[in-house]
Amino acid sequence: MAALMLSTFRSCRRPVQLVTWRLLSSNAVSKAPLHKRLLLYLTQRFYDVEMLLSWTSKHKERGVRKKNVHFGFTENLHGPHVAAGYFVLNLKGGFRYCGHSDWFRADKFNWDFLNYKDTPLEEIDLSYTVINYQGLDNFEKHQQSLRTLSLRGCPEVDDWFLSRLHIFQDSLQELDISHCPKITIGGLAALRNLKGLQQLDVSSLPGISNPGLVVILLEEMLPNCHITASGYEFDSSSNEKEGQRTQ
Repeated sequence: MAALMLSTFRSCRRPVQLVTWRLLSSNAVSKAPLHKRLLLYLTQRFYDVEMLLSWTSKHKERGVRKKNVHFGFTENLHGPHVAAGYFVLNLKGGFRYCGHSDWFRADKFNWDFLNYKDTPLEEIDLSYTVINYQGLDNFEKHQQSLRTLSLRGCPEVDDWFLSRLHIFQDSLQELDISHCPKITIGGLAALRNLKGLQQLDVSSLPGISNPGLVVILLEEMLPNCHITASGYEFDSSSNEKEGQRTQ
């Protein structure tokens, strides 16, 4: 009796195994369109979309934290100025040392910046990089000669980042934070500490709901600074106020 039941079970199980094997065989999968193969791969490893999005977000956060670590070993070995420059290059940015016209950029990388151990940075371009507030640890103590900082299109630059820019309050003259999606009016208020600022670009900030009013507030906080704010649709009332202000 037991032998008969086992034989019946095996005969019923064989078609299911055959179908499964055909679906997952290399020939069947290879013939399927790319998007179906991708979906099959994902469904074998993730239970739902929420889990997939959570995993993707955590993986991205780990990558950003890794790129913004403090270059303490390089600082101990070559000094803070070389370490700051190496950090910028590691983020695919560029910089210029004080008193020198040559720029060091990641797309034309060379090790000559190691020769400027005692020279602070004067200009830094970190546009479209993943720098965040933790990355500022690489500039906090020894970069009080920084004059120009470009953060255009940086996805991780937020209000907390702007609040930490007070470390450059005695030197920074030009700042570009345009096209940064995480900046709000609360972060812009922290720029009041940068009293020496002469040029400020706040163009196309999606987190700003009333750009006309924001420009007026920035001009009041930084009376000696030229504010650039393009990429917005200013309403008529804001334009009238700005016109009266310039007369």
